[in-house]
Amino acid sequence: MPFEGDIHRRTYNFALRIILLARHLPDSPDCRVLTRQLVRSGTSVGANVEEAAAGLSKQDFLHGMNIALKEARETYYWLRLIRDAKFLPPARLEKIINEADELRRILGAIVSKGRGTKKR
Repeated sequence: MPFEGDIHRRTYNFALRIILLARHLPDSPDCRVLTRQLVRSGTSVGANVEEAAAGLSKQDFLHGMNIALKEARETYYWLRLIRDAKFLPPARLEKIINEADELRRILGAIVSKGRGTKKR
């Protein structure tokens, strides 16, 4: 299914972008905490998509995708916080914030469709 390959590719590339972005964040104590949180959640999105794909049942798949969705939402939060705290120029973060938003929307649609419910 092409869509599955796309979400795998996008979440992997997103994780890589998060890691590379983290290298440019200041090493101040307050930013260090945010950086750790960002890297943890940002790399977890793709890891949970991979785990979901290996699920033994539809319920396993949806559980993994729901966790990926939660991690995408958390990453979106950290990115906006880093932007608004002015740790990096907003223009530097615009594309990755947009990608985080798109990923959380895509994952939300996958979870909603899988459960047979409308998107919240």
